[in-house]
Amino acid sequence: MKNLKKINYIWKEFCELASDELYALIHLRQKVFIVEQDCPYVDADFLDQDAFHLLGYDDDSLVSYLRAFPPGIKYEGASLGRIVVDISRRGEQLGQDLTEEGISFLTQHYPNIEIVISAQHRLEGFYNELGFSARGDVYLEDDIDHIQMFLLKN
Repeated sequence: MKNLKKINYIWKEFCELASDELYALIHLRQKVFIVEQDCPYVDADFLDQDAFHLLGYDDDSLVSYLRAFPPGIKYEGASLGRIVVDISRRGEQLGQDLTEEGISFLTQHYPNIEIVISAQHRLEGFYNELGFSARGDVYLEDDIDHIQMFLLKN
């Protein structure tokens, strides 16, 4: 199914986020990662300040989000994380579009550097379709199986 409506993607550094934007992205992350996935963990990990934030809006509603890191922050390479789509908007390829926006941003700003993600293991196939390859063994992160995946685009 194609997107029902064009999503407006906006990149911001942490210092550029308005308080309402920060509140909305934290709300979306908590709604999905903590409540929906029943996984209590500290989402505010003090890494947001070092990240680029991609906010996906449908009109005034934040429906998708991810954060991207330059090389050397979380991994030796660049990285994507907190990739999230509101439950009401799943099945519209928003996750794919969002992740492709993140890949494009990092590839443009950090060419020939690998992009690393800590993917929920159940989503390995989704990330494979976007060009990522698994590396290493499945590991437990916040009581959910994860696997490190990487992508190198030239």
